[in-house]
Amino acid sequence: MSELFASRYYEGIGRRKSASARVRLYPGGSGNVIINDKDALDYLPRQGDVQTLMEPLLEIGQETQYDISVKVKGGGISGQRDAIRLGIARALVKMDPELRGTLKPEGMLTRDARVKERKKPGLKRARKAPTYTKR
Repeated sequence: MSELFASRYYEGIGRRKSASARVRLYPGGSGNVIINDKDALDYLPRQGDVQTLMEPLLEIGQETQYDISVKVKGGGISGQRDAIRLGIARALVKMDPELRGTLKPEGMLTRDARVKERKKPGLKRARKAPTYTKR
């Protein structure tokens, strides 16, 4: 993997639900995206997932200027996808702080804090009550 990417990189950490992603951005690349040692299209087969995680790069118009290496764990497909997206945006800002003004209004630097609500005793799920029966 080290021969695929250059030595200098910028790192960003992204989280969503219970997923956590460590993203490394290598400037001067050709747009390769490797997620957990797999190609992005193999790791995220759902249509539109790869485009969603590339949104920060599309926003600044540099989608093929960087190689991206990602280690992600926990959560499901959409949680991991959104964690990677946040990690890419944070790495871009670490590389060039001027990009913050472009990415922040689009909501790409904000962590989505919504997580699954815990189940409460006496209920079927977090809020769903058992069916009421009079007799």
